[in-house]
Amino acid sequence: MDKRKEANMRVKSGITVALLNLMHRKNFSDITASELVREAGVARAFFYRNYDSKEDVLLTLIEDVLEQFRGTIDGDGTDYYSYKNVHRSFEYFKRYGAFALDLYKFGYGSLLLEKLNQFHEEVAGTMQNSSIEKYGLYMYMGALFNTAVMWLQNGAKESEEDIADMFCRWCGILPYRPAEETGEKVPEEEGTAECQPELVIRESR
Repeated sequence: MDKRKEANMRVKSGITVALLNLMHRKNFSDITASELVREAGVARAFFYRNYDSKEDVLLTLIEDVLEQFRGTIDGDGTDYYSYKNVHRSFEYFKRYGAFALDLYKFGYGSLLLEKLNQFHEEVAGTMQNSSIEKYGLYMYMGALFNTAVMWLQNGAKESEEDIADMFCRWCGILPYRPAEETGEKVPEEEGTAECQPELVIRESR
């Protein structure tokens, strides 16, 4: 990445942090663009070159984090419903836990879940709207999102490995944690479960 792009990302990160700081002090609707750029220490022109609104700041960060996560998925996504990807999901929730909890606290949890659902549709695949199996896609993401939020709210006391293992066991995603990590004998064959729908896989964009 060239220096100009790196500098641009640092400034955008500063705007996001500034917005979250302001949200701790006043209602989101009361925050003005002037306050935001002053808090971030950036030029007003830079803000409007990169964002259409205050909401766009939050959306952009969510999308940037999801694109970063997309880059960690192996192959074409055919192993999306796996312990490896569940574990990676909890790692990302913990890494960006403060941001996720702030969104949830300030009433933007539904926005985060909506973007997660859209990402899930893109990565895991699509199916005909007439198929009842499509709901399994949203069951999986809803369960993952709610588990992650409660885990973070409780201080993320359990390790990412333990919470991912618990999630996979409850959802019937096989195998669970790799045997070499636990010393336990785990099933060798892939399983299916209600929250592991049969999907038509497509390549990530």
